[in-house]
Amino acid sequence: MKTVAVLGGGIGGLATAYYLSKSPQVAKVILLESSGRYGGWLWSTQRSDGAVFEHGPRGIRPAGAVGLNTLNLVQDIGLENEILPVPYSHNASKNRYLYVNEKLHKMPSGLWGALQTVSPFSRPIIHSIAKEILVKKGKEDDESIHSFVSRRLGKELADIAIDSLCRGVFAGDCRRLSVRSCFPPLYRAEQSRGSIVLGMLLGSGGSRRGAGGVSPVDPQTMSLMYRSLPVFSSALASALPPALAPLSKQAQEISYVTVAVVNLEYQGAILPVEGFGHLIPSTENKGVLGVVYDSVPFPQHNSPKGVTTRLTVMMGGAWFQEVFGSPDTVSEESLLAVATQAVRAHLGAGYPPSWSKVALQKNCIPQYYLGHWKRVESMRRYVAEKNLPLSLVGSSYDGVSVNDVINSGRVAVEQLLGPTP
Repeated sequence: MKTVAVLGGGIGGLATAYYLSKSPQVAKVILLESSGRYGGWLWSTQRSDGAVFEHGPRGIRPAGAVGLNTLNLVQDIGLENEILPVPYSHNASKNRYLYVNEKLHKMPSGLWGALQTVSPFSRPIIHSIAKEILVKKGKEDDESIHSFVSRRLGKELADIAIDSLCRGVFAGDCRRLSVRSCFPPLYRAEQSRGSIVLGMLLGSGGSRRGAGGVSPVDPQTMSLMYRSLPVFSSALASALPPALAPLSKQAQEISYVTVAVVNLEYQGAILPVEGFGHLIPSTENKGVLGVVYDSVPFPQHNSPKGVTTRLTVMMGGAWFQEVFGSPDTVSEESLLAVATQAVRAHLGAGYPPSWSKVALQKNCIPQYYLGHWKRVESMRRYVAEKNLPLSLVGSSYDGVSVNDVINSGRVAVEQLLGPTP
């Protein structure tokens, strides 16, 4: 029977501890969390009037195997009745916007949208898709997302749509992020079929690797499920013995970005459009990444006292230092001023918010730069070769979404102990 320590009480650590607790091979699970609460970047504030504001992830898209795994976990722990569904027919699902040239533009969706020229793009999306099949396969073992999309689908899509998408998902710069690590299905599609389109239609083969790479250890050994933490590069890495210096060094090479999350509540219905929100390409505004229209997908979290609009403005990311300076010295007042000005300019809010909260999420999102896959493979190979009682779990390795992180915990436990019951 094993005693297993899980370092980190975020969603990755919590999920890992849960999967461990289901195994008959585990006698005891010790969950270690340095802060005063569990949940990590999943952090909500509920006011006395019932209104809810999210300072981190606010929804989960249950797509693919990792999405199904999350739904299974929700059901296993008895929270299925707590789900707030957002159907595909909902405006929050159908309508996504870009803020380009000081205007909101609805992103094209569906076949009809792909056939039309939709601002801010100069030609129909189908034009780029049709030409993509004829583009030669890249020869490099990794490539930036911007380079990959520019080469296969055109520079305009890369500059506007993909730049914005990467800012929304990774708070990162698509000119530095790795397509192989950030969007493995796209990379595999080109490698196996020579085309993204053909790969999506015919299948690209293989599957996204989960966390793991750990050999079974002696039953009497304490195993450590190291959740990926922003502090890994300092506190955790320095705590490792000198013999594990190569692992510590590689862990410290993973970069993270800081995001300012500004929650705003306005009296009345102020939105000029109905949708999930809008993203902003770096050419438009480096500091403001996007705005989420929280009241649209989740009106259940609005205040019951009259009509209100809840918004979340995301700022900084890879551009935080350049725009705002050091996260250690920036003031909440200055961040709030930038956020409210963005809402005023983008959405036409003619008066200040009635409530606000600024949350500075330091080093919250790992950046999968070029060569990230090599580093992760090297780290896991080192763990396996040394037969260390250690698993690498969390957003620093195999995906930054909540689904990815939960799944990495399950995969690591199964590789250590076998399939979970």
